[in-house]
Amino acid sequence: MSRCRMLAVAVSAMSVAVPISDAVAKRSFGSRPLERPMRGADVRTLQQLLSTWGVPLVVDGQFGAQTGNAVRIWEGAYGRRPNARVGRHEARMLLIAVERGDRRAGSDTTETTGSTPVGPTDKATIGPDGLAIAPASAPAAVKAMIAAGNRIHDMPYKYGGGHGRWNDTGYDCSGSMSYVLHAAGLLDTALDSTGFMRWGEAGKGRWVTNYANPSHSYMVIAGLRFDTSGRSDDNSRWDTEMRSSAGYTVRHPAGL
Repeated sequence: MSRCRMLAVAVSAMSVAVPISDAVAKRSFGSRPLERPMRGADVRTLQQLLSTWGVPLVVDGQFGAQTGNAVRIWEGAYGRRPNARVGRHEARMLLIAVERGDRRAGSDTTETTGSTPVGPTDKATIGPDGLAIAPASAPAAVKAMIAAGNRIHDMPYKYGGGHGRWNDTGYDCSGSMSYVLHAAGLLDTALDSTGFMRWGEAGKGRWVTNYANPSHSYMVIAGLRFDTSGRSDDNSRWDTEMRSSAGYTVRHPAGL
């Protein structure tokens, strides 16, 4: 084998060994819809994610029949209409699912991180300083949300706060939610409580659940309630106690 050929093989092997989280962070995965017969670095990322999830694929950066079939399998497992097309929403769902440890039923991998099960039983806690502490097994998006919530947990309530600008002097209920979702890369524009009644997927999430009605909204992140009403008790938006969800629309961020 020639020296150039040996170098090419070595570089190729190194690129495959890059962890999914690092590879995705450096690419524009989800910036464009992916379908046959597209090719590129984002198609390679898609193939890596699907392979990690549990559908073995040749990672060649070409969206062919094999990749299309793998996408259909994933879509069916997550209740999506199988059309072998990965839009921005589906890309985010797949990325979050793989990052949190989801694996295809019956695949050789298990839904764990080390020896610690990944799932809703891993709850955040509140430290002596009143700040929330994310569980080690939480997905990166959840950790980003908790870190953002800590930054504004004791800031004053301000009607309309967080809607005109992300870094505000105070936040209302939906502005607080918008702030933490934006910090996790899940929301580009702040929503009011009515907007949260339609945003995301229906039902409770594994890690994050949003509750909204026309006059108020709050969320539960890794088992902690993040709610402006909590400030009346201990001057913090974080609370370990839940409240009645009667009259609220219940939804969650896709993949969480």
